[in-house]
Amino acid sequence: MAFAALLACGTAHAQVSDDAVKIGVLTDHSGSFAYLVGKYSVEAAQMAVDDFGGKVLGKPITVVTADHQNKADIASALSRKWFDNEGVDAITDVAGSAVALAAQEIARPRGKVLLVSGAATTELTGKACSATTSQWSYDTYAFAKGTATQVTKQGGNSWFFLTSDYAFGHSLQREAGRFAEANGGKVLGNVRFPFNSPDFSSFLLQAQASNAKVIGLAMSGGDLLSAIKQAREFGIVQAGQSLASLVVYINDIEGVGLDVAQGLTLTTSFYWDKDEETRAWAKRYMARSGGFIPNLITAGTYASVLHYLKAVEAAGTDEGKAVAAKMKELPVNDFYNKNVKLRADGRVMHKTYLMRVKGPQQSKYRGDFYEQLAEMSGEESFRPMAEGGCPTVQ
Repeated sequence: MAFAALLACGTAHAQVSDDAVKIGVLTDHSGSFAYLVGKYSVEAAQMAVDDFGGKVLGKPITVVTADHQNKADIASALSRKWFDNEGVDAITDVAGSAVALAAQEIARPRGKVLLVSGAATTELTGKACSATTSQWSYDTYAFAKGTATQVTKQGGNSWFFLTSDYAFGHSLQREAGRFAEANGGKVLGNVRFPFNSPDFSSFLLQAQASNAKVIGLAMSGGDLLSAIKQAREFGIVQAGQSLASLVVYINDIEGVGLDVAQGLTLTTSFYWDKDEETRAWAKRYMARSGGFIPNLITAGTYASVLHYLKAVEAAGTDEGKAVAAKMKELPVNDFYNKNVKLRADGRVMHKTYLMRVKGPQQSKYRGDFYEQLAEMSGEESFRPMAEGGCPTVQ
């Protein structure tokens, strides 16, 4: 028996390529998303490696990173270089939908694992899906559905959308409008604006004139912060209309301030202050990261790397297709996923939450930003697999 165990152990070791497991954090280090991901995603990945013990199947685990500069061609070139020449076994983060889809096209034919925590497009689990890709943290369907459905149910039954004029914004508006109407709401209109708009005054005045109860913000990043600030300056929120964001991160809330963001409703899959377990993990992370409040991408990066390493260990190999299959067999368990299923199309089926941003007087300490209004299961949150058109599960 002892000899058999040693033999099995030796076989497992022999199936680790290059005598190491290498994880690449492909992220934005210098562009518009760097304040959310970048070095903070690298730290999350390294923390997962450290928590796992630094080795798997007796071999060392290393983390490398590169800046995709929010460009699909650069993401493709880096992914190809990592997989073909530098022994990278899995890539994580991949912030930005275009770069994630580009990296997936490189990973798929090579049978390499892609752990997407930083991109929201549903194409990753839809028509562009891959057997070796999994999508963590969020997607546009879940966040548009969560916010539009729950806000409409709670009385916000008329909507006007401010929409960023590219595929991401269009998708958010389309999905949110559909779910608002499905729950008895009406869409009174919308206005589209160019990406990185400096002035939202005319758009906000159109939203105000619509008399919609809810102004849906189908945008993200700097545009979102500008729209929230200017809506407060124009007295739109104070006059009775509410703002509902379809994608926003806790670091955005800290950046704009509770005095400006208070009352904003949003959907998220992770809140660092939700319970004792999330707080304990977040405090450890913040101690490592210089005080950065972890967002849903940070948490998703950690969770994806930890689950990947568990699957490598269980599969006895770092061969991508075997590991990806094992990832779907094993339940996802960490500080915010409890026996969560990784679906056949690559979607991680975690819960989502409708939150309202607190006012300054309600917040007791840094990061005490959200009041929970509703909780939604993974099945309630994410697009049914049959509607996605993923070719690997048909």
